[in-house]
Amino acid sequence: MVREQYIDRLKEVKDGSGWDFIVIGGGATGLGIAVDAASRGYKTVLLEQSDFAKATSSRSTKLVHGGVRYLQKGDVALVREALHERGYLSRNAPHLVKNQRFIIGNYQWWEKPFYTLGLTFYDILAGNMSLGRSLPMSKKEVIRHIPQIEQNQLKGGVLYHDGQFDDSRLAINLMQTAVENGAVVVNYVRVSSLIKDQQQTIVGVVAEDTIGGSTFELKGKCIINATGIFVDEIIKMDKPDEKPLVRPSQGVHVVVDRSFLDSDDAIMVPKTSDGRVMFGVPWHNRVILGTTDTPVKEFVLEPRALEEEVDFILETAGRYLTKKPKREDVRCVFAGLRPLAAPKKHAEEAKTKEISRSHKLLASDSGLITITGGKWTTYRSMAEQTVDLAIKTKGLDFKPCKTRHLKIHGYKKNPDRNDHLYIYGSDQEQILQLQKNNPAYAQKLHQELDFTVAEVVWAVKKEMACTVDDVLARRVRALYMDAKISVEIAPAVASIMAKELQKDTKWEEEQVRDYVSLAANYIF
Repeated sequence: MVREQYIDRLKEVKDGSGWDFIVIGGGATGLGIAVDAASRGYKTVLLEQSDFAKATSSRSTKLVHGGVRYLQKGDVALVREALHERGYLSRNAPHLVKNQRFIIGNYQWWEKPFYTLGLTFYDILAGNMSLGRSLPMSKKEVIRHIPQIEQNQLKGGVLYHDGQFDDSRLAINLMQTAVENGAVVVNYVRVSSLIKDQQQTIVGVVAEDTIGGSTFELKGKCIINATGIFVDEIIKMDKPDEKPLVRPSQGVHVVVDRSFLDSDDAIMVPKTSDGRVMFGVPWHNRVILGTTDTPVKEFVLEPRALEEEVDFILETAGRYLTKKPKREDVRCVFAGLRPLAAPKKHAEEAKTKEISRSHKLLASDSGLITITGGKWTTYRSMAEQTVDLAIKTKGLDFKPCKTRHLKIHGYKKNPDRNDHLYIYGSDQEQILQLQKNNPAYAQKLHQELDFTVAEVVWAVKKEMACTVDDVLARRVRALYMDAKISVEIAPAVASIMAKELQKDTKWEEEQVRDYVSLAANYIF
């Protein structure tokens, strides 16, 4: 999977014409659309300005869930859709999605019956896609499952099931799935403008290869704006005076050592002091704590957590855990921006937690299809709706959606999650073969992390990794597991990549410098 070959292919197409779908954006939604359109048989290309899942899609709470909080707000339809999509995703990507048990500790007498009833309804909405039945628990049972839970005033608990996954690994697998179904998918290609005909209908895009430096045009029937937090930038290329469609809200997570939870089960705090829910979720031998919901002014690729957000997470977690996490315990802090669909009226006054979490899908007079909002769990359904609307808007011959039961690249049932290579699914054997053929490839990058040289080579050869950030943040997740350690191994990763990409020492030095600067945002 050589990126340059795809770039050449795009340039070689006469006049850049002949595409059915040009998808702008390589996050969860854009990749889902590319998979959907390509698997139906449409000629599809996807352009991502940075790396796949670089922004919001790699910074989630790592949950595939119906959204218990949405149920609290009475959004039954959204919860039902999400629960069914959770089921499809767990069936189509079992190597990445697992059944995760969550426990709500009850500290008031009324909480056990209240949450048991609510979560039973949650299970009913899931229907035959249920991952397991919600059950009340005694105090003794709660402590047995989560020894680190705060026991003072603990009355008991409620157990429920949801999905847990690795977000950017799924994004990479979706990219591979799209390619396997005939799509051309490239990262580091930025859309600089839209092309319109004499009737002011959008008929293509001007694309810039930010690595190679070339600019070229692509013509297509359906132009899809799936750029997440940057949708308004593309909309303004179409209509410069259009009001913003989305509002930014920042969500922050803190990663700590597994010892703070010391369990395979997760905890859920149903109501924090700011009215949100908070999770403590086991993930790759770490624990993710979060999240927050903070209105911010602008969208950026690398948002930075505010001190008060980190303090809030640590303080809240400390109320429910016997081992209280402190600043010095933090392995990584990461912030993501939610592209929340702004309300039509009183947009400025609306609080972000009051803004719709469902997606917004629309077609402009010029034919631009824009999709924004939503969440990872419903990416497949959002993609299906987007492709259906594009087909209808542009009068394409209808071809039915196939993704409901389409196996995602890497599909492998019952992976051994004690082996860190399980995230590669069916590709695991090939990585092991790389290590067998070249014993130097089996060396760990750092004694405290399991990642090997082979995984860096694989990321470059098979997963279109172009930078040290691509590898350490979104291919092997080292940045999220321990930001300081990831900085230590950056020079070794740059050296391995330089060899594979045939780059010089200057490139290595630039890559390390850029990565150290980026990682500073994740070290608190």
